[in-house]
Amino acid sequence: MADYNNGYQPQGQQPMYNPPQYQPQAGIDPPPGYMQRSRIAAGIFGIILGAYGVHSFYLGNTSRGLMQLLISILTCGVGAIVMQIWGILDGIKLLDGRINTDANGVYLKD
Repeated sequence: MADYNNGYQPQGQQPMYNPPQYQPQAGIDPPPGYMQRSRIAAGIFGIILGAYGVHSFYLGNTSRGLMQLLISILTCGVGAIVMQIWGILDGIKLLDGRINTDANGVYLKD
């Protein structure tokens, strides 16, 4: 019998690995001089112009916004349908309050 309480590992058996449990970080208050983004404006941008990633650019997620824009343009509008649905869902989440921070982790103002 192996006694696991004393750190004994049987030959040929890998030690058990317990990955660290990451906690989601809450947003932070804006530092002095930081222009806080509006949650309502971002939500409206998402619903109306979501296919072009305007809401993502507004919140500072430039790589995500660029991806949405390029998919809409390079697929000759076919991908714009999917991107618009994605934008509408993001807009609803923004207006509902489920997305409440920008790309820098700063809380959005109402």
